[in-house]
Amino acid sequence: MMDENKQVNNTSQQLGEPTEVKQDMMSDSPAQINSNESGSEVTEQVAATSNVSGDTAALNQEDGFAATERTQTETAALTELTQQIESLKTQVEERSTQYMRIAADFENYRKRTSKEKEELDAQVKRNTIMELLPVVDNFERARAHLKPQTDGEMTIHKSYQGVYKQLVDSLKRLGVSPMRPEGEQFDPNLHEAVMREPTDEHPEGTVLEELVRGYYIGDRVLRHAMVKVAAPKEDTPSAQEDQSSSANS
Repeated sequence: MMDENKQVNNTSQQLGEPTEVKQDMMSDSPAQINSNESGSEVTEQVAATSNVSGDTAALNQEDGFAATERTQTETAALTELTQQIESLKTQVEERSTQYMRIAADFENYRKRTSKEKEELDAQVKRNTIMELLPVVDNFERARAHLKPQTDGEMTIHKSYQGVYKQLVDSLKRLGVSPMRPEGEQFDPNLHEAVMREPTDEHPEGTVLEELVRGYYIGDRVLRHAMVKVAAPKEDTPSAQEDQSSSANS
């Protein structure tokens, strides 16, 4: 390095260049140039860093605005979805209530129609049996009044009594049972009084005789029994006169 400087000095002297110029040339050493260049680069880096920081701040501000707008949009969408869910819940509750009401109405309708069907079947059964009861009455009258005398008459009697028994058994299978009102107290729900007999042997209102048999079907009255009822015995006119004459004497 020193040899090169000497050579430069010698060359400068030969060319007649001033010493100051040489010193200036010497002062512009590579170290100083590198230092100046390094300073410029640092300045540029600082400026670039400042610009980047500014850009970053601007970007952050824009991102903040975008995030706020996005949050507001999401909040509005969530509110709308919540309202839709509440509306759907209300509709589901209304449909459930309507379904329960329809189911209850249908169950009531089913019970009502079933009951009406049962009542209709029972009414048809009662009407049919009521048409057969006069036949049973005739068989019972025949058995009470006819007294067979010969073997032929007894054979006929047994034949129609067999038919009577078969008819009575059929009625029993249908739930029909006869009343036995003799000796009971008169009940207008069961009996129909067609005759009154004054007597002091039985309390007033006692059923003395069943004239036409009554029947039950299940626990209901199929036909009221026609009965004769006991009445209080009235005093005769002669007895009243005897009592009055005794009082006068």
